[in-house]
Amino acid sequence: MGKVLIVATNHDSLKQTPKTTGLWFSEMTNFYDKLKNRHYMTVISPRGGNIPIDHRSLTGLFKSHKLRKYYRAPGFRRLLRESLSPKDVRAADYDAIYFTGGHGTMWDYPESIELQQLTREIYENGGVVAAVCHGPAALLNVKLSDGSYLIQNKTVTGYSDREETASLNKHEIPYSLEEQLKNRALTYRKAKMPFKGHVEADDRVITGQNPASVKGVAKAVINRLEQKAFAEHPDSFRAVLRISEEDQILRRKPAP
Repeated sequence: MGKVLIVATNHDSLKQTPKTTGLWFSEMTNFYDKLKNRHYMTVISPRGGNIPIDHRSLTGLFKSHKLRKYYRAPGFRRLLRESLSPKDVRAADYDAIYFTGGHGTMWDYPESIELQQLTREIYENGGVVAAVCHGPAALLNVKLSDGSYLIQNKTVTGYSDREETASLNKHEIPYSLEEQLKNRALTYRKAKMPFKGHVEADDRVITGQNPASVKGVAKAVINRLEQKAFAEHPDSFRAVLRISEEDQILRRKPAP
């Protein structure tokens, strides 16, 4: 079992329209759901405390039982109301950090010195850095100990200009995330069609383009964490696999 930090925004307003943004809810829940049986997770935000939910992301409640389950779960909602701040956690305790999206991230992620420090330390400790949709805004200003930018030699993705235009948000955001990623990273890639899932996994930096990419990002994070666990503790990892295989065999046996 690894330990993963999940980061969400505290910012709740767009450039021209107040109180209409925040966390894109499924980018939290879909990732959390994929990792919950494998890894421990801690929710933080740049300032700590309440994480606003973008009301537009809740349209999915009508068609997704899983989304409704998390939205109605008092314990899960409490995680969002009482999130920790970066000062409350230690990078050395975590194997990965994952940045959820939502337009609010474009304001508070890039300027958080504490988040930059956490990200650098987790990465330099051999951990995984992941982000989805607008979440890669958090990676724009992260510098490694040698002074280089974390993503300057990486291939990344993130919410595209075409998607901003199609969702009528182009004039509500402080900058183009696509352009900023192109300026900072080695390569920026995106799906041929807007809103289609697209994931880039460049060693231990994993990015997803949009909400449809969350499950792919989660799977890539799980793969990296399990590769690390096997490399560090191969005997223990084989024992877990054997137990799992025996459990599956027992489940297949008919009851007496």
